Amino acid sequence: MSVVPLIGRVLREPLLHFLLIGLALFVAYDRFGPAGGGGERIVVTRSTVDELSRQFAARWMRPPTEQELSGLVDTWVREEIYYREGLALGLDREDPVIKRRLRQKLEVMQEESLGGDAPTDTVLKDYLGRNADRFREPARTTFEQVYFSGSAPVAEVERLVAAARQALARGADPGTLGQSMMLAQRHDDTPMDIVSRDFGAEFAARLAELPTGTWQGPIASAYGAHLVRVSVRKSGTLPPLEQIRPAVIREWESERRREAATQAYAEMRSRYWIEIEAKP
Repeated sequence: MSVVPLIGRVLREPLLHFLLIGLALFVAYDRFGPAGGGGERIVVTRSTVDELSRQFAARWMRPPTEQELSGLVDTWVREEIYYREGLALGLDREDPVIKRRLRQKLEVMQEESLGGDAPTDTVLKDYLGRNADRFREPARTTFEQVYFSGSAPVAEVERLVAAARQALARGADPGTLGQSMMLAQRHDDTPMDIVSRDFGAEFAARLAELPTGTWQGPIASAYGAHLVRVSVRKSGTLPPLEQIRPAVIREWESERRREAATQAYAEMRSRYWIEIEAKP
């Protein structure tokens, strides 16, 4: 029988891999273990070795060699030793970074403990009813505007507005009046929050009160003055649960986590007596 195929089969044997890993652990223990069998005991469990190997494979897209795995174990042992020595010296106390990290880990553990079944339609509909404003679609409007720059003197703006109003009453094309600006002259089916973003909250509030079908104004905006004609106005609506189910579930779960965190903190805090020293 050829020696090469025999060697190949031996190298593929799981038992050999296990023995090599054991050797790596032995080397790590020999290097970092306490002399004479004294001191604290550090156990590198099989699950720890598997996790180190998994992390290496996820990063490098291949399993580690035996030498690389031995190095990973060495690093893990070194970190564990420094961690324990740091705790023994009290280096974890009064360290804001460590405190913040421990808080974050505890909060994650609390969130993961929630688990449970998915919310029923009854629960979601009740939540939607109590939080309708979070999911209500904004009011929408269609309007035209004729713009007059606010940089001109007030008297000049008033003269231009009066002349434009007369021209519009005669049926003039609004696109030929006023001055040009970066915003469109006509806005179709535009959400009111977008109107507020583009023209300013005061303009949007006035726009919501105007009668439809006639030119009104001037109305002030962040840019200047406008004559405005609203042609269509739609009130905000609350979509049915079927249309916004993912968003409702997301908000319900988020609120549930916040409430659970608040309750968990209250329970933990009840076990402590808080005393704040007065100024000397």
